[in-house]
Amino acid sequence: MKKLLTIALFSASTLLASNIEITDAYVRATPPGLPNSAAFMTIKNTTSKNRAVVKASSTIAKAVELHTHDMKNGVMKMYQVPQIVVPKKETVSLKPGGYHVMFIGLKHPLKSGENVTFTLKFANGETKTITAPIKTVMSGMNHKNMDHSKMHHNMKH
Repeated sequence: MKKLLTIALFSASTLLASNIEITDAYVRATPPGLPNSAAFMTIKNTTSKNRAVVKASSTIAKAVELHTHDMKNGVMKMYQVPQIVVPKKETVSLKPGGYHVMFIGLKHPLKSGENVTFTLKFANGETKTITAPIKTVMSGMNHKNMDHSKMHHNMKH
C-alpha cells in the first residue's frame, strides 16, 4: 500500500511540475529620485503548448506592468502590453529595448547588489516567483571609454 501511495504522489507532483525556466533575471538599479525601473530575463518554454505571461506583481512599486518598445513614426515608444507570449519549445528574452517587466512608482531606490522579488502569472494560472539581483546597467553602450558622470543627465527610460 505504501508503494502505491508513493507512486500516486510522484505522478501528481510530476503533472504539477513547471516546464517554464526563467534565467538571467536582473532588475535595473535606480538613482535616487527615479521613480521607475525594469526587470529583464530569459523565459524558456519546454512544453508543447504556447504559454503567456499575463501579469506581474511585486511589493517594491505601486504598479507592475508588462511593457515593450516599438518604433512609431521614427520614434522609439514604450507601452504596456496585455501579455508576453512564450511559444512552445522556444525562448523569449526580456531585454532593454524589448519586452520587460516595468516597476512604476518605486517605494525606494533600487541599489546595486541588493535583490528584488517579483511574481509572474501565466495565462494557465501558474505563477513563478523570481528573486533577481539589482544591477547597474547601461544598455547598448560601450562602458570602457565612457565618462559615466555625464551620462545620467541625458538618459530616459
